[in-house]
Amino acid sequence: MHRSELTIDLGALRRNVRTLVRVLDGPELWAVVKADGYGHGAVDVAAAALGSGATALCVATVAEGLALAQEFRDARIIVMGPTSSSRDLAHARDADLELAISDAEIPDGIRVHLKLDTGMGRYGLARLPELTDNVVGVMTHLATADSDEAFARAQLERFLGSAPEREGLTRHAANSAAALRIPEARLDAARCGVAIYGLSPFGTDPAEDGLEPVLSWHSHLAQVKLLQPGESTGYGRRFVAHEPTWIGLVPVGYGDGFRRDLTGTQVRVAGEPRPAVGTVSMDSFAVELDRELPVGTPVVLVGQGVLAERHAEVAGTINYELVCGISSDPLRTRRSILDG
Repeated sequence: MHRSELTIDLGALRRNVRTLVRVLDGPELWAVVKADGYGHGAVDVAAAALGSGATALCVATVAEGLALAQEFRDARIIVMGPTSSSRDLAHARDADLELAISDAEIPDGIRVHLKLDTGMGRYGLARLPELTDNVVGVMTHLATADSDEAFARAQLERFLGSAPEREGLTRHAANSAAALRIPEARLDAARCGVAIYGLSPFGTDPAEDGLEPVLSWHSHLAQVKLLQPGESTGYGRRFVAHEPTWIGLVPVGYGDGFRRDLTGTQVRVAGEPRPAVGTVSMDSFAVELDRELPVGTPVVLVGQGVLAERHAEVAGTINYELVCGISSDPLRTRRSILDG
């Protein structure tokens, strides 16, 4: 039996992409598949997204773009992170990648998107230089579309005041949150990442926006024991039994991506919600049980109503970080694809 199993439901991803295409209602959907598809597997995700209505793939680095270009020779691939080395530029040119440019130096022979900084305070130009023939897009990045629509709309206003309308020039600003909540931000294309994976950009239940989680993560009880009053489990004795208490040990820990700050979150054991107790170790964590259960009893870490958003709330982070941190190392977990 494997310590845990990751399942990627490409059917759910396809339905999410089609939902977003309907929401956009005209503007193109560009699928963000950086960081190995947010931990879901970039190649699998890209194929499903392109087959369901996405018209381009967005990555963070030239290396990510090159890996996808080998698999999808006709796909439009946009590298959104900074690219400066002559070697990367040469590789991008040879592979026909498109680059987001955040400074005034526009490389020859490569299609580029000029990025304006309208309030994110990261990469971006303060103003647009003269547009050369190889400029195919103008873009910005919204900082608060998931939390402060007023500021996002102010960014959009600044962007539209600087980004010219021109035939063959794609204007794009919307991320997943803006695509779902700010219609005027959709422009010519929306770069959607977290939503295609069925994760909420707002930290709420994804079903509220018609999205289905794509990733599920399962394990099992590897050992079950009865703690007597005064006995504890885990480092630091953070959980001490005050009465006879059954606990189950799950063979997954922060070395697998079940973070140390997830103590107190809930998983499902035998279909019932149960709390993670004590300190999460590198290779295991404990759950408090309401009765003795057999070794091998299924434990759902993510999926079947166990939301990454709720784990993120406990850990004080975002669902993006949690799923990106789940290890798909075959030495520690099995990865399965559902392609229905």
